[in-house]
Amino acid sequence: MNRRAAGMAGGLAAAVPAALFAALAGTALHGQAFAAAGSALPVGAVAALLLLASLQLFLGAAFRTLIPTAVCGAVCYALAGWWSGMEPGKRLIAGDLAGGIWVYGIVVVTVAMLAWCRRYSRSSAGRGNAANLPPGPGGAQS
Repeated sequence: MNRRAAGMAGGLAAAVPAALFAALAGTALHGQAFAAAGSALPVGAVAALLLLASLQLFLGAAFRTLIPTAVCGAVCYALAGWWSGMEPGKRLIAGDLAGGIWVYGIVVVTVAMLAWCRRYSRSSAGRGNAANLPPGPGGAQS
């Protein structure tokens, strides 16, 4: 297995547990609200989305490819969709404002993190000029 394939496998192996953590923690967190001026602000849903974004940013920067970031978002969205679509009484994500922000915000955050993490991908590393390349063997620029 070449180095790139090994990195991809490691990225996928890290993306699935990260997505499980984000889905579980985000689902537990999304219902928290802050009461202000007679209404409840869904700060838990926003915090859950920030958690997901930070995990996706870490995956994109650590593995220098977009695939773990996309897999993390897709698995998280699939789990949140499944938990919000369960029959009443067993549903983990209600159809209220906080639930809508959490479930649909996963898509928005994933697209935003994919756009942001493009700068970390290995394929874009070759687009720089020679001044940005590391020195070749013997310390000289190649």
